[in-house]
Amino acid sequence: MFKEFKDFIARGNVIDMAVGIVMGAAFTAIVNSAVSDIIMPIVGWMMSGVDFSNYFLQLGGGDQVYSSLKSAKEAGVPVISYGVMINAVINFLAVSMFVFWVVKGTNKLKKKDEAASDAPAPTPEDIVLLREIRDSLKK
Repeated sequence: MFKEFKDFIARGNVIDMAVGIVMGAAFTAIVNSAVSDIIMPIVGWMMSGVDFSNYFLQLGGGDQVYSSLKSAKEAGVPVISYGVMINAVINFLAVSMFVFWVVKGTNKLKKKDEAASDAPAPTPEDIVLLREIRDSLKK
C-alpha cells in the first residue's frame, strides 16, 4: 500500500496540481492587492468617493429608520443589502480585468518566445562540410 501511495504521489499530475494550487494561492494575494490597493481607489476616485456598502433596503423594523446597514443588522431588522452586492460586482469586474491584463501580457511574451524559437536553427558545421563535399563530388 505504501508503494502504491508513493507511486501516486510521484506521478507528474499530482505534483503539477500541487504546484498549481500553491502558485494560485500566492497569485491570489497579488490579485487582491492590485485590486484593493490600485484599481478600487481609482474606481472610488472616479465615482467621487461613493461607497455602496452602506446602501440597503429596510424590510421591517416598524417606523424606525436605520442610518447604517450595521445598525439595522444589529437590531435584527431584515434588510436587502444591495450595496454589498454592487461592491461585489465591481470587485469581480476589477479582478477579472486584472487577470485579463496578466493573461494578455503572458500571451504576448509566449508569442515572442515562439517567434524566436520558430527561427530555423543554424546548421551544424559538420553537416555544412558534408554538404560541400557531396556537392564537390557531384561536380
